[in-house]
Amino acid sequence: MVKRHFWLNKIAEGLQKRSVLWLSGVRRVGKTVLCKSLPNIEYFDCELPRVRKMMEDPQSFLEDLKGRTVVLDEVHRLANPSEILKIAADHFPETKIVATGSSTLGASAKFKDTLSGRKYELWLTPMITEDLQDFKQTDILHRFLHGGLPPFFMAEGSPERDFQEWMDAFWAKDILELFRLERRYSFLKFTELLLIQSGGIFEASSFAGPCEVSRSTISNYLAVLESTYVVHVIRPFTSHRPTEIVSAPKIYAFDTGFMCYYRGWDKLRQDDMGTLWEHFILNEILAQTQSRKIYYWRDKQKHEVDFIITKKQVEPTVIECKWTTADFDPTNLKIFRRHYPKGLNFVVVSDVKRSYSRSYDDVMVKFVNLEDLINEVAR
Repeated sequence: MVKRHFWLNKIAEGLQKRSVLWLSGVRRVGKTVLCKSLPNIEYFDCELPRVRKMMEDPQSFLEDLKGRTVVLDEVHRLANPSEILKIAADHFPETKIVATGSSTLGASAKFKDTLSGRKYELWLTPMITEDLQDFKQTDILHRFLHGGLPPFFMAEGSPERDFQEWMDAFWAKDILELFRLERRYSFLKFTELLLIQSGGIFEASSFAGPCEVSRSTISNYLAVLESTYVVHVIRPFTSHRPTEIVSAPKIYAFDTGFMCYYRGWDKLRQDDMGTLWEHFILNEILAQTQSRKIYYWRDKQKHEVDFIITKKQVEPTVIECKWTTADFDPTNLKIFRRHYPKGLNFVVVSDVKRSYSRSYDDVMVKFVNLEDLINEVAR
């Protein structure tokens, strides 16, 4: 069993802060294996009827496990999953609970209480750089093509059939049970189109026709996909200047492997590297920061900056993603800085081992590798 040290440390840190930890992430991202690699745990698979029956009296169940570390895997299979977590947080603080699920805690009507202030939330993303070290497979191109779900990443051949089986299970076990959506064809068609167009600006009306549903239904589908981590909705950074895009988000696929599969890429070309690198960097930032507060910037003349990170009382930090240093053109960054002159500027590239800075007129830019970027902005 591969020990994913970054995530194990995150769980340990979370359980020091709260007695209940909500571990979420997409299907097959590795939640179960990660939990089973925790030391001295009591593990319960809530998909099993006999396990669900054991928890019909939550108080008695927790009494028997007082002081232990307990994993409730797929806890959303319970009829009232928030009940046992609330009782554990309020009445059994000496018992550590790790509960897993495929969506944000408040996404489904099944969760009658979001446990505000009672739980620590941890989002397990597809594999990051530190995971590649743990799996002893550091070929970034392999990670791009196979994606970051561990079973797909470790497959010897192409996991092509696994991608479709994953989508079928996602519909059957997550969407139908948690959200009770109808029109399987429309929802999965929309998901497929988003994965194909990943990284593009989203306009709901352009999907309504191909998916044979209304614009409002498309917006509802997008909210479901965001709450289940299948897409990332990156909203525009703006101070509402007349020249800026102020409302249209960009949509990113959760995983490079799924994007490659739905685009029909079985081999990678040099032209593919930039967009895959951008997706990989986004995944890394989301994993490290555990926050979705990341933006992009674009004006009506189509000048665009990849990502903007903002923190309280800190000027906006720009992150441009380029596969090689030679791919960087400072034009868009310089235009952004005319409007927002203060803040750090990073270009994260794959061909830099040691960071260095360069001035473009009056704009200072720092070229970094991914590890240095995380040290600078995400921790």
